[in-house]
Amino acid sequence: MSATPSLSDNSRYEQACDQAIAMCDGNLRSTIKALIMANEYLEIELEELQAAIAAGCAPARSSHVESDAA
Repeated sequence: MSATPSLSDNSRYEQACDQAIAMCDGNLRSTIKALIMANEYLEIELEELQAAIAAGCAPARSSHVESDAA
């Protein structure tokens, strides 16, 4: 694991927590449920990307990267 998060990271996490809770109208259970669902979605996306890369079907690069190669 990496080093202990800096104060600015902690502040950013606190702000993100406050925003997530506010988006769920202050309901902590709903906030946790939403975060778990988002995490599961991201895990599925990651698995799909890893499978595509393993199969040799790497995702397309963004256009600014392609222009740098020319």
